[in-house]
Amino acid sequence: MLLIEQMKTTHFSHAEQSLVQYMIEHPEKLDQLTTTHFAEITHTNPTSLIRVAKKLGFKGWTDLRSAYLDEWVYLNSHYNAVDANRPFKKNDSLATIANKMANLEQNTIQDTLSLLDYQEIQKAQDILLKAKNIKIFGSHTNAMISQEFVTKMRRINRDVTIASSFHYVDYEAYHSDQDSCAIIISYSGENASLIKNMEILKHKKVPIISLTSIGDNKISQMSDCRLHITTREKLYSKIGNFTSNTSIIYLLNLLYAIVFANDYDENLDHIITVGKHFDQRTTSVDIMREN
Repeated sequence: MLLIEQMKTTHFSHAEQSLVQYMIEHPEKLDQLTTTHFAEITHTNPTSLIRVAKKLGFKGWTDLRSAYLDEWVYLNSHYNAVDANRPFKKNDSLATIANKMANLEQNTIQDTLSLLDYQEIQKAQDILLKAKNIKIFGSHTNAMISQEFVTKMRRINRDVTIASSFHYVDYEAYHSDQDSCAIIISYSGENASLIKNMEILKHKKVPIISLTSIGDNKISQMSDCRLHITTREKLYSKIGNFTSNTSIIYLLNLLYAIVFANDYDENLDHIITVGKHFDQRTTSVDIMREN
């Protein structure tokens, strides 16, 4: 659940509600307000700010304000010219559709990039490098998206599997250990089957990296490392999973890149050596031809 959604659904006293309502209606003013000034404007007491923060799960007003402003800035950036759910209209020309889809892809990458926390990326790299095997858990669609990541990782001699078969996912989780790591992919962050798998993985002390939406969802809470998927799509009233799929692919490519970069020269030499032995493709295009 997004913070603004929590603010709208949490029960507050009359004084606390005045503060919350002001935050919702005037987010652009919050950064300049001291607690005393804020209390004066809303005819409340500074201690009410602390109570609101506590009810929303924060240590104090400063943490709440920072998190709320970060979310507000994110929700009001990117995607100004295109709708993530319905990026083109029924009467658009083919050229217009092509341009809108390209714009959507570009916006999605920038949007996902804006959500990156580089401490979390460092944490993800540490987890992946320590793991003897990596297991990916997700829906059938996300499992298919992950296949290219698996292929690339195996090319640099990393053991990666996808646990996607309905009957065997629990077994994959149960047969994991501290030498493994798990990548959980869920746009909603509330997939009951994946949460069950995560409970097993947590019991086995398996480090977990999650790719999920922003907000306080269950999968994010249970993860050791969190990377956020662009969060613009409805669950089903949309033409396609365009932005969430693109965002997931970008994050998986990033995970591959940070593993590759750790032993850059060795990994590159390995790929070239194997390619020379087994890649028999030919081409008449100079730019594609190997030396």
